[in-house]
Amino acid sequence: MAIHLPETTQTSAGTLTPRQIVAELDKHVVGQTAAKRAVAIALRNRMRRQKLAPELAEEIAPKNILMIGPTGVGKTEIARRLAKLAQSPFLKVEASKFTEVGYVGRDVESMIRDLVELGVDMVRAERLEDVRGKAGQHAEDRLLDILLPPARPVSPDDDPRAARDALQQTRERFREQLRAGRLDARIVELDVREKSFPSFEIITGSSVEEVDINLKDMLPGLFQGKNKKRKLNVPDALQYLTQEEEQKLIDMDSVARAAVARVEQAGIIFLDEIDKIAGREGSHGPDVSREGVQRDILPIVEGTTVNTKYGMVRTDHILFIAAGAFHVSKPSDLIPELQGRFPIRVELEPLGKDEFVRILTEPRNALIKQYIALMDTEGIDLSFTDDAIRQIADFAQTVNERTENIGARRLHTVLEKLLDDISFEGPDLDNKTVTIDEAYVTNMLADIVKNEDLSRYIL
Repeated sequence: MAIHLPETTQTSAGTLTPRQIVAELDKHVVGQTAAKRAVAIALRNRMRRQKLAPELAEEIAPKNILMIGPTGVGKTEIARRLAKLAQSPFLKVEASKFTEVGYVGRDVESMIRDLVELGVDMVRAERLEDVRGKAGQHAEDRLLDILLPPARPVSPDDDPRAARDALQQTRERFREQLRAGRLDARIVELDVREKSFPSFEIITGSSVEEVDINLKDMLPGLFQGKNKKRKLNVPDALQYLTQEEEQKLIDMDSVARAAVARVEQAGIIFLDEIDKIAGREGSHGPDVSREGVQRDILPIVEGTTVNTKYGMVRTDHILFIAAGAFHVSKPSDLIPELQGRFPIRVELEPLGKDEFVRILTEPRNALIKQYIALMDTEGIDLSFTDDAIRQIADFAQTVNERTENIGARRLHTVLEKLLDDISFEGPDLDNKTVTIDEAYVTNMLADIVKNEDLSRYIL
């Protein structure tokens, strides 16, 4: 008997080879082939594992990945796109948010609870799609019950069957009018349940997350809310009733079980800024706070059981992708136990002019395409010449070299400054056709780039 991952994961990514996974990532992230290969193999191994016998599959732990590279080179984007491709619960969290017990900070187990919440939302959204049609019909019937006048009593001389047929015909006429929107102006009165959010403060030695788990069980009546009559127009009433029917048709216990299984077998956690909790070179003695965070994170990565409000969750087969710039510290500054839990290490290359040109034009959500679409909403036909794009990339690289290297994020600041006048004057322009050429780019940016103090401030 093989272990089966969630249905969506099987259908979406189960048939993709590592080469095809890299090709999908190439549509969104430029370069960084080594990192893409590593995550593609990790995802494919997850699919391979589900085909094994449970006894062997249980022994195969995911090969966690450590990405090393400066900011703005695509570390987060690769992990995010991978999770979207696999339709897996995905959580990005900064390691610096956590601290050792006794210091101010979040409990490390909260990352698992947050991941389970995301898994529940994913499964609930999928179940909503399945029941949407049925819920819509039920809501329509309930609304018709409110809109239709009460049936008059049937006299002994009347034919009961004819009375039922007449009532049904009236109901169908109202249904047609409702669907055609001819009843949208009507006002109906509904019993609406108001959500109750009691305001109080709890001071406790345990974590906030643990308090949240049991609070609703201890005080069930406090969070139920109360019914209140409200007058709504027909479209709003139909929407409210549809949501109410959807919740009735969804079995939340089943959703919770499916979500926990999905998180355990297909969850991905992106642990950013892990270099911030590594011991720095030249430090004298251990830094209690940073090492404490590492030791708290260690059991989660190694595999433990975390208590959540949806049940116990095992972390043994969650894929962890850690990332950091490691400017001051280095991966070997992490405690040995944690180093051993990230066996795959990939170094991401800094981005240069050629990569910037590709980032501006190639991906589906390329920056140039985004600005063209934004200006098109104002009726402006914005275009960029090839020379202009190369000049933008050149300026971005120059500023990165002279100031802090923030990778592709520098393109955002350069483009915002370049298009500042057009964005501001856009609605009032008489000439709605604007072409950005090399001369325009040079005119707008050259002086700022040459003045290092000015470029630090503006770009």
